[in-house]
Amino acid sequence: MNATADNLRSVFDGAFLNISQVCENFTPRLSPREVGTITNVTTGIAKVSGLPSVGFEELVQFPGGIFGIAFNVDEEEIGVVLLGDYAHLQAGDEVERTGRVMDVAVGDGLLGRVIDPLGRPLDGFGPVAYNARLPVERPATAIMDRAPVTVPLQTGLMVIDALIPIGRGQRELILGDRQTGKTAIAIDTILNQHGKNVLCVYCAIGQRASAVAKAVAVLREQGALDYTVVIVTEGNDPPGLAFIAPYAATSIAEYFMGAGRDVLIVYDDLTQHAQAYRELSLLLRRPPGREAFPGDIFYIHSRLLERATHLSKEHGGGSLTALPIIETEAQNISAYIPTNLISITDGQIYLSPSLFELGVLPAVDVGKSVSRVGGKAQRAAYRAVAGDLKLAYAQFEELETFARFGARLDEDTRRIIDHGRRIRACLQQPELAPVSVPAQITVLLALTEKLFDSVPLGRMKDAQHAVHEAAAKIPAGIRARFETAANLNDEDRKSIIEIARRTLAPFQPAPAATPEPGQKAQPEPKSSGASKPGAPPKPGKAGKEGS
Repeated sequence: MNATADNLRSVFDGAFLNISQVCENFTPRLSPREVGTITNVTTGIAKVSGLPSVGFEELVQFPGGIFGIAFNVDEEEIGVVLLGDYAHLQAGDEVERTGRVMDVAVGDGLLGRVIDPLGRPLDGFGPVAYNARLPVERPATAIMDRAPVTVPLQTGLMVIDALIPIGRGQRELILGDRQTGKTAIAIDTILNQHGKNVLCVYCAIGQRASAVAKAVAVLREQGALDYTVVIVTEGNDPPGLAFIAPYAATSIAEYFMGAGRDVLIVYDDLTQHAQAYRELSLLLRRPPGREAFPGDIFYIHSRLLERATHLSKEHGGGSLTALPIIETEAQNISAYIPTNLISITDGQIYLSPSLFELGVLPAVDVGKSVSRVGGKAQRAAYRAVAGDLKLAYAQFEELETFARFGARLDEDTRRIIDHGRRIRACLQQPELAPVSVPAQITVLLALTEKLFDSVPLGRMKDAQHAVHEAAAKIPAGIRARFETAANLNDEDRKSIIEIARRTLAPFQPAPAATPEPGQKAQPEPKSSGASKPGAPPKPGKAGKEGS
């Protein structure tokens, strides 16, 4: 019994000795907290006083876990952009500095998730796993750390891959009026990255919840959500969230780029982003300029898009390709925000409402669209045919305008118009149906050789589908050269053209029988304008039937 008591006493003595040692070594430290008060709350904005040491774009915390960003740092008060539901805030509430800037969670755990700019999940699948946190505002990569754009980013859309190519690390603007298919092009491009080792980030800025839900459902059904991160701000969210959304999405994409990955980011759309910033600026009493936008509206987009680049091998060799979307009004591409974005980006894809109304989908206006970088990264197999194709298409569009007036056309002009109509038919493509590289090159070579010219327009869709299926018969050696920078040799071209010729043979009209030597051709009946089955067609007849 005494032994047990002695053991307990020694245990307690040791515990008390450790406690006394900890108490002797502990020195209380004072942690200063800088606290201010709200003086005024308006739509998405709060005026705060009492934070003399706060820095520009520093994160401050409000009651209820609401955060804000210090935007206006004046002598007596600061203007704070609120990043959440601020209905419960009122004048007199305390505001506390955090000592850090706005950051966002990054990591592989974000793939397949739908989140808001603060990193909170919106898909109902629980907390988001992340590896680190990065500031939403980061300096762009230095010029000496960048590499030329040399690798193409295939969109799966023939009109873009052939005529307006995009390279990995490029910034290509998509602009057009409302409901012309801008988002559809971006979604198709994301779907086409399946199996190409390209990660995607889709940033929806101020969009309708139903439109975002539809896009997410399409990505999930097509299996593209596995390699995609979706950042969403809805139309009823505070303007502060809409403003920081593209910067947060870019930081997430930069994490993957820094790891040596190729990333595609879509901003849908920057019109809403500019309007959110204009709203914040006017509420903060910043002086308005053209169209009531503040003077630094160009800077907020340039510092965003300059972060898209192709890193050099010393920095991992990753790339970040940006596809910003802009909405125009009444086809006015010379408005303030569109011209700003055109000057920042490396080219633009313009969608025409008139082509959309005619059923030409995607409604890409080739004449007003341009890619200032992608041609350097375009595959050699495309470059061999794309130049002639674009010239022929431009000639067709110009002549088609005159043909609408009912002018009498000579045979050469009629041939150019018929050929151009086949080009336009081949460049049309249904939504959510990307075309592979071998199928595209086979169709392009067939167009160059004018194999489609004798196919009636009504059968062009079936003929093109048959060529797509026949592209699978191209020998593996030739298909491997599609992925390299090597040019196709004459034998390769002959093999592909022969496959296309055999495939299109059933779609060609039956050849007219010619009379044997010494045999007179039967005269045409005068009562009917149609020629007999054995008579040769009149000049221009085939062109009229085909058109």
